[in-house]
Amino acid sequence: MIVEQLSLVDFRNYAAADVSLGPGPNVFIGRNGQGKTNLAEAIAFFATLGSHRVSNDAPMVRHGADAAIIRARLAHGERRVLLEAQVNRQGSNKARVNGATVKTNELPRYAQVVLFAPEDLQIVRGDPSSRRRFADQLLVQRTPRMSAVLSDYDRVLKQRTALLKSARARGIRGDALSTLDVWDDKLVSLGTQVIEARLALAAELAAPLAAAYTQIAGADHSPELEWALSVQGGDPEEDAPARDDTGVGTDAATGIAQQFRTALAAKRSAELDRGLTLVGPHRDDLVLRVRGLPVKGYASHGESWSVALALRLASAELLRAESRLGDPVLILDDVFAELDAERRARLADLVAGFEQVVVTAAVEADVPSGLRAHVVRVEAGRILEAADA
Repeated sequence: MIVEQLSLVDFRNYAAADVSLGPGPNVFIGRNGQGKTNLAEAIAFFATLGSHRVSNDAPMVRHGADAAIIRARLAHGERRVLLEAQVNRQGSNKARVNGATVKTNELPRYAQVVLFAPEDLQIVRGDPSSRRRFADQLLVQRTPRMSAVLSDYDRVLKQRTALLKSARARGIRGDALSTLDVWDDKLVSLGTQVIEARLALAAELAAPLAAAYTQIAGADHSPELEWALSVQGGDPEEDAPARDDTGVGTDAATGIAQQFRTALAAKRSAELDRGLTLVGPHRDDLVLRVRGLPVKGYASHGESWSVALALRLASAELLRAESRLGDPVLILDDVFAELDAERRARLADLVAGFEQVVVTAAVEADVPSGLRAHVVRVEAGRILEAADA
């Protein structure tokens, strides 16, 4: 897949902008705060329906405007598709494909993008929600129907938690709260689907993660990933990860539903005391390790960067292996400034084979010369020039 043309109206700091992109590497150059990352964010929106920088859409709308428009012409081989998203400051967003109105959640079917940004350090260093978000976004890109499963799970979770809070406020104990069993059934049904999909994803990511890490870092530190599951005891959301050699990633999918029910029963009293749902995929954590130690708290800055970047590159490899759209567009947002010369060269070699790569950088010299085939200069929300090196 290739983005041939990107057009913006009232998006971030752009009143209006048009930029042409080509196959292979494209580089947006400009000082910090000029709008380079905004262009990358706009491209990625079609794949993720959100921002990698903020949790809601309002900041993407230019100050003083009610809505932003993002248009992109995509090439899937000989086929051309025009996507349009209207991002509203308030209310639901709107979408069009080739001029025809569609549901916004249809857009990712036409666009696959993998974006790596400095914020991705939170995947390895932040709280468990960052790792869950990473996994779930990739699940939706690979299997769009998972978007509905995740949404339904969140809805049931909120309703069940509201019931627990109400029961706590009224002093109702478990035996007198028969309606909780109905929500337990829904939570288990949907949550089991999420857990099993996440376990399968971790297993598929293992090999490309190890390969990408070794190529970036130049060393084999044996990166690993596995899920710590709340249905198997403990609370990964609150407890520090411990080494688990029981084979969670391979055999745990069998009997997940029964483990879920057993854990809910065991935590019923604690849930009523706290007014929280303490078991389910919303409490799980994706544990990342290098050299046998958790990345969070043990890995160096360079190792953490390498793991985060390797996760994104492994994601891109999974998508390109199974997508009918061709390679995903690979976006490297302000990455090279954080890498030494050796890692820069390795990363450039690693991404050179993708159909289209978009790079943002404040200093052109930070980007390896092999990735500077098409340079676009950005200043204060304006596209100044586009030049081929």
